[in-house]
Amino acid sequence: MELLDWFQKGIRLQEYTEGMKVNKDEMMGIYDRLSLSDKEKARLADFKDTGMKVIALTEDWCGDAMLNNPILLKIAEETGMEVRFILRDQNLVLMDQYLTNGTSRAIPIYIFIDKEGKEKAVWGPRAKQIQEMVDDERSKLPAQDAEDFKDKQMSMYRRLTASYQEDSKIWNFVADSIIDAIVLGK
Repeated sequence: MELLDWFQKGIRLQEYTEGMKVNKDEMMGIYDRLSLSDKEKARLADFKDTGMKVIALTEDWCGDAMLNNPILLKIAEETGMEVRFILRDQNLVLMDQYLTNGTSRAIPIYIFIDKEGKEKAVWGPRAKQIQEMVDDERSKLPAQDAEDFKDKQMSMYRRLTASYQEDSKIWNFVADSIIDAIVLGK
């Protein structure tokens, strides 16, 4: 299937959010409180109304999607890009074309296409600064076979999720990273 076909197969925001079973309030909370800076808007100016589209490979249970999706939506609104959501677990044929490090089905993955359906940029699953933050948190966990590993891991997830929802600096890192991908065509 071509990328434009995948885009057409995707669902719109309303259908995606109506189907969400987890992270809906958290995702929409970020969306409601986020505003792009004037600098971010200026960097996007050349992409306004170009017919660019975005395929968002995602799932509602994913904490990174909870953080990144609302930021993508604000960028899309600023530029007039249409976003369609594709659920990863039901669309592994597409997901497997965009593996992280060639092996991981990490999400979200955003595939930016022009009006003809040609891939222009791909972003995901995390901004560099967020990946560093996650790596730092993971480095503090005990060995996986340790008795307290699961408890410590869940505590780490709760801390990350809270910071994703509350720290606007994180939102700016993500916005800048997504904008870099669009502007640089990576």
